[in-house]
Amino acid sequence: MKHFKTLLFTALLFVGTTSIATAQSKIAHINTTELVQAMPEMKTAQAEIERLTKTYEAQIKEMATEIQNKVKQYQAEVDTKTEEENTSRSKEVQQMEQGIRQFQGQAQEDLGSKEAALYKPIFEKAKAAIEKVANAQGIQYVLDSTQGGGVLVADGKDLMADVKKELGF
Repeated sequence: MKHFKTLLFTALLFVGTTSIATAQSKIAHINTTELVQAMPEMKTAQAEIERLTKTYEAQIKEMATEIQNKVKQYQAEVDTKTEEENTSRSKEVQQMEQGIRQFQGQAQEDLGSKEAALYKPIFEKAKAAIEKVANAQGIQYVLDSTQGGGVLVADGKDLMADVKKELGF
């Protein structure tokens, strides 16, 4: 009887341990920032944003040069003009400066919109590839191992190589 109880206890312990082992979830990690930065589409998008930024910077620089030239001209002519003309010129310069500030704000808004439009499909493609690889490997949870991503330990399987392969690079 005692032998039977020991055998029963051992069998229950074995079954319990086996079911716990099979019930454990498969977990993997990937550094999504590194993945997205490595994607060719991201390099293209960043080049487009850089080109647009340089265009806006050139326009702003041109506007600033125009204001500086007017200020120099107006300062040189200040003694030959009436008080009314000088006041009018001062207001004109202030309006031009305000125009530059408005243009800078609009340029930043446009750049933000362009970035969002260019980056969204890239992030969606990366997410779809991660999901596809995880599903193919039976992985139930994929943690983002990007610094600050909330992962304390990233000793599990790293999907970076498999996801890059899925994306074709």
